[in-house]
Amino acid sequence: MMSFVASHGRDLVRRAAFSGCVFYAACACGAAYATPADTLVYCSEGSPESLNPQLMLSGTARNATATTIYDRLVDFRPGTTEIVPALAESWSISADQKTYLFRLRRGVKFHRTAFFTPTRDFNADDVLFSVDRQWRADHPYHRMGGGNYQYFQGMGMDKLIVSVERVDAYTVRIVLSRPDAPFLADLAMPFMSILSAEYGARLLEQGRPEDIDTEPVGTGPYAFRSYVKDSMIRYDAHPQYWRGAPGIAHLVFVITPNASVRVQKVRRGECQIAVAPPPAALAAIRKDSRLVLHAQEGLNVGYLAMNTAKPPFNNVLVRRAVAHALNRQAYIDAIFLGNAKPAINPYPPTLWSHTDRVRTYPYDPARARALLAEAGYEGGFSATLWTLPVSRPYNPNGRTMGEMMQADLARVGIKVELVTYDWPTYLNRVKRGEHDMAQLGWSGDNGDPDNFLYALFSCDAVTRGSNNARYCNAEFNRLITDARATSDVRARSDLYARALAILADDEPVVPLVHSTVFRLVSTRVAGYVMNPFDVDYFAGLTLKDF
Repeated sequence: MMSFVASHGRDLVRRAAFSGCVFYAACACGAAYATPADTLVYCSEGSPESLNPQLMLSGTARNATATTIYDRLVDFRPGTTEIVPALAESWSISADQKTYLFRLRRGVKFHRTAFFTPTRDFNADDVLFSVDRQWRADHPYHRMGGGNYQYFQGMGMDKLIVSVERVDAYTVRIVLSRPDAPFLADLAMPFMSILSAEYGARLLEQGRPEDIDTEPVGTGPYAFRSYVKDSMIRYDAHPQYWRGAPGIAHLVFVITPNASVRVQKVRRGECQIAVAPPPAALAAIRKDSRLVLHAQEGLNVGYLAMNTAKPPFNNVLVRRAVAHALNRQAYIDAIFLGNAKPAINPYPPTLWSHTDRVRTYPYDPARARALLAEAGYEGGFSATLWTLPVSRPYNPNGRTMGEMMQADLARVGIKVELVTYDWPTYLNRVKRGEHDMAQLGWSGDNGDPDNFLYALFSCDAVTRGSNNARYCNAEFNRLITDARATSDVRARSDLYARALAILADDEPVVPLVHSTVFRLVSTRVAGYVMNPFDVDYFAGLTLKDF
């Protein structure tokens, strides 16, 4: 079979002319041009590691899939953490909080594309297909794409769910092994997106099941058209979208890793929305009448993960030494230009249950050297430090931060070599535990502390790939698991406070910053609402005339 990227590269060139403008050529040469009136161009910071949100973790991939191609049973009201009906129009929960009954929306249409024509509407079979693929090892699609469902498994869904049953064509019952306070919010997250069971069956019949993740089909506002890795993704509006046809006919993601180039593309009219503009450009952006700068305090953390499965980072004294060696405030001043706050916990003070009653690690090179000596490394040691290859809100310049970290660590005797890879490769290699230290971060997905603590630090998440420190502490794990089993916020907060104290003592990662999140938007765009989870919703947007 012809390679996916190669075949779709030719397809994109053949079909790239919009309204008399050869869009692809304009992007390739960087020439100024006016985007067609029926097209919104989104300047993304990197290539998604997958086009199936079940298989990935990054915000880059969430934007490219979860709010474009797919829907879920429930969703968040844009701009809030409020759960609202989506493909499930209503639901009920049993008295013991272990059984959820979802009544599904009728008349929801799947995408009709060049590669698939649906013969039926969305129904319960699609819910079972989408959950079972991630849950059941004997599902025909479970091993497709590697069989590693980092979110589903890393958050313990494979142990939490007892059964997923089709009551009738428009009713689904999900039974849990125990009460789980964040379960409903978890269903609104990208990994619980609903795929087409009919499309899956068709691909199996045709002997090309792998296409389900490279030529995706969903019920969302935009249908996938084509993708050229590291270049662009094209979508067309879904005219039968259940919330109403989108107001913009075409959506294009132009993959632009350089943050300054993204700003220039918006200024020239080549993009209408750009993620993570560089802090140095913010003052000028605010003065430009053609641009709107959206900002909000981020539900995020940037951190340095230390691989606790590898010496010397399996020694808590070494990890504490690294924490004392890093000058967080210097990074905030030089890289974020003040648009961030130092972090002591893996989630920001704006999220309930945050506490400052934990061990802290102020910048103290002398203390770092003393801890290294106590650990048996008086002469220091050598290690690799992986730097982010893409700009993220929690780290807009991984290379510069890496150089500053390198200098800080050298002062205490730790010699580090800076390493990086393209974004999908970086994530995959970190998941496999190949790193010594790696710059990473997390943007919250559902407004619950569990989304940070269980996904990033649970023992389940070690083997599933989202626990990048490969950290497993039995008492910490018990506390965060107990916290999931009660809906009493006060009781949960107490459990999380105790868990955070353990985490700070063990220091498997160094929390660095909680950053302000920015989006650069052209004044042509109407209806844009910033989202607390650092994802963008496109269905409600329109474009003003030139």
